[in-house]
Amino acid sequence: MAKYLQILELEEPITRLKVVHVAGTKGKMTTLPLRLCLNLPWTLVGAHPRAFIQVSTQGSTCTFAESILRSCGFRTGLFTSPHLIDVRERFRLDGLDISEEKFIRYFWWCWNKLKVKTGDDIPMPAYFRFLALLAFKIFSDEQQVDVAVLEVGLGGKYDATNVVKAPVVCGISSLGYDHMEILGNSLVEIAGEKAGILKKGVPAYTVPQPEEAMSVLKQRASELGVSIRIVPPLDPRQLEDQPLGLHGEHQYMNAGLAVALANTWLERQGHLDRIHVKDHGTLPDQFIKGLSIACLQGRAQIVPDLQVSSECKDASYPLVFYLDGAHSPESMEICAKWFSHVTKKDAAQPGPLEQPRSGINSKKILLFNCMSVRDPQILLPRLLDTCAQKGLRFDQALFVPNQSQYNKLGSHASPPPGREQIDLSWQLSLQTVWEDLLRGKKGLNGTSSSGASLVFESLPSAIKWLRETSQQNQSTSCQVIFGHI
Repeated sequence: MAKYLQILELEEPITRLKVVHVAGTKGKMTTLPLRLCLNLPWTLVGAHPRAFIQVSTQGSTCTFAESILRSCGFRTGLFTSPHLIDVRERFRLDGLDISEEKFIRYFWWCWNKLKVKTGDDIPMPAYFRFLALLAFKIFSDEQQVDVAVLEVGLGGKYDATNVVKAPVVCGISSLGYDHMEILGNSLVEIAGEKAGILKKGVPAYTVPQPEEAMSVLKQRASELGVSIRIVPPLDPRQLEDQPLGLHGEHQYMNAGLAVALANTWLERQGHLDRIHVKDHGTLPDQFIKGLSIACLQGRAQIVPDLQVSSECKDASYPLVFYLDGAHSPESMEICAKWFSHVTKKDAAQPGPLEQPRSGINSKKILLFNCMSVRDPQILLPRLLDTCAQKGLRFDQALFVPNQSQYNKLGSHASPPPGREQIDLSWQLSLQTVWEDLLRGKKGLNGTSSSGASLVFESLPSAIKWLRETSQQNQSTSCQVIFGHI
């Protein structure tokens, strides 16, 4: 990275950035195919027949922190990953994705300069490294950026974002088992990689961690001569009855960390006068506003299918998707708790967007895929067991590949010509794991596993089946949870 920074003349500019740097365990999401097969804006991707996708703790923390500081009146830059539809989502200026015109201009400036100066000795940077370099260029050139919030891509110590030598403050969100093929097979190894973002003289915060992970973080902080402070989850009472912009009980942990990071950034930059500290235990108004307006698509997101609802005789939403692409054991458990909670809440107190129709049955459906590097014999039991503990049983499970069969974005996207042969062997193996679990746990609403799961050759065909099922069975409301599509 040092050579690339030199080529792009970014060595000095990045030292002027006022950075909030955050590492943690994240969930990679590959939901673009689903967006395309629905042929709707991303926010309409989920399934009442309702749907499921994974939470990134560090991404949520970064989003909260950026939103707080923007609400305090600062011009912000936010770099996160992955993107869902458009790569420009990774680069936010003042809460908005960078414009296409600016992105193209910065992209080709970096690309052309690197192309000229790289070769056999210094190859072109890999994908994420290039995007990180692009973020540094954007935030350095955009004079209005007062604070840059950077989410670590992978690990920490050797991450492309870790070229920032003197951030204003560092944070490490909840740690779990993810990317073990790169970071190591134990929490000790994983925590060691994450602790690589800690810097001498830079305040550091974390949340309650497993003992083995916490000891590593504390040891590294001690070696650097800094204290790493442990932040408790945010007390909901501090929000003065305002909801968090990102949903799920786990988000109070991320919000608590974000509050500590934002407050320390304000303090170290001499801007505490921007906020009015109250004397009755609640947060400053700017903090409450920032936490309540924070938005990150695909994290605990509830989306009604408007196509089916437009054909429904009453005003409710018969098909609703619950999105949160979880792909680690910890995040599967978090998502299962969230799905169980919100579907029970909807049944008791239906809201304007999620409401199931009164007097009808509610059908729970899982729509799932995971990459072959993941172990479904770890992921699926965690999902099934957690839901069962909350009194929720799945009526059906659908397994699909992540190919969308659409090759472009836009309202006029259409499948490519010709029928492509798709290998479904992995999806069939996922189905086998699921049905074996059901036979062992009897987790399917008291029915046998026969007919309880299906494999589809594409997301469009699965969505088509869900819509037809919902239309044909208007006495049943479908709640679909998407898992790491």
